[in-house]
Amino acid sequence: RQEKNMARKKPKNNGAVEKKLVGVADVVIAAAERSKDPALSIPVRSLANVTFNEKRGIIEMGRRKQTRTFFNVGMAKKFMQTVLVADALAELQRADLTTSLREIYYRTKHTIKNSHENTFDNQNESDPLIEDLEVTLEALREELHVRAENSGTVVGPLVLVDDGDRVDCTRLGKGGYSVPSIVEPEYIQISKCTADFVLLVEKGTQWNRLSEDKFWRRYNCILLTGNGQPPRGVRRLARRLHEDYHLPVYVLVDNDPWGYYIYSVVKQGSINLAFESQRMAIPKAKFIGFSSADPDRYGLPRTVGIKLNDKDINRAKELMKYKWFQKKEWQNEIKGMLSSGLKFELDALANKDFQYLTKTYLPRKLKEKDWLD
Repeated sequence: RQEKNMARKKPKNNGAVEKKLVGVADVVIAAAERSKDPALSIPVRSLANVTFNEKRGIIEMGRRKQTRTFFNVGMAKKFMQTVLVADALAELQRADLTTSLREIYYRTKHTIKNSHENTFDNQNESDPLIEDLEVTLEALREELHVRAENSGTVVGPLVLVDDGDRVDCTRLGKGGYSVPSIVEPEYIQISKCTADFVLLVEKGTQWNRLSEDKFWRRYNCILLTGNGQPPRGVRRLARRLHEDYHLPVYVLVDNDPWGYYIYSVVKQGSINLAFESQRMAIPKAKFIGFSSADPDRYGLPRTVGIKLNDKDINRAKELMKYKWFQKKEWQNEIKGMLSSGLKFELDALANKDFQYLTKTYLPRKLKEKDWLD
């Protein structure tokens, strides 16, 4: 009965979001009526405009904004593009439809009348504007009805209801369930979850090994991957499982600066989308590896390490300056990698044995509670 009720639940057409989007056009109309230059105030999405709230354990957006005006030659096109995208998003709200980033690009792309100028030349022009509108209107992408391509996968003791269909994540073979970009309760309901923890894995190759070896069954956990930097749907699903079912979240990434940052995005939120941290970040997430101490601890030869390049070294030094990496344990972790001169991929564990990750490495990590906070 509970699942049937869930299946009947329909996504809500958020009139408040549509009103905010229409407000973008109202800015132009109101300015024109007063013979003034239309202007939009857009919060700055950069490291210079974020703060780390130590009490909450998340990154938060600051108050700095940039003004985008229509009469400024250098800003006119971007101003027009912003209004075009807002109009397309309002159309979605009225129709109660969801769409992709790619379709938004094509919906708003055309040649301006009596010119050879296109509204957009590439999708990399339209995508950032959606993020601008998210933070300006304080409406998440999910609320704007925009989805990205599915790029995450989950398997384990979890039952979901997706558009009325019951999805048992223990009965989908080793391929698992493709996590959609929108996993809000209006779209995806969690019907049942009996797991003891969530293991969020950076790389799809390692997730495949864990799934194939049925690690989730032996250790009663949910296996999640975002195939690299976890997309919003994966992060949001992990957050819901952590919040609603009080499941610990362990993050497994490569031993390099990029793996460290992926972990921090899961834990504290991302710099670029700091306004979403309160709904996306998991401050209690643990870094279970791959740690700079692990090659020695598990007897991996230096020959399977990869020499740090200048880009790696510079990025590691940047991370050490971030406030959320100021803990002594994290300073030692990053210094350990730098002093070794090497980075290690999770795949390197195959040098010991193809199933070393699932039969030795992770079981020992979990037993010894060997993780970083």
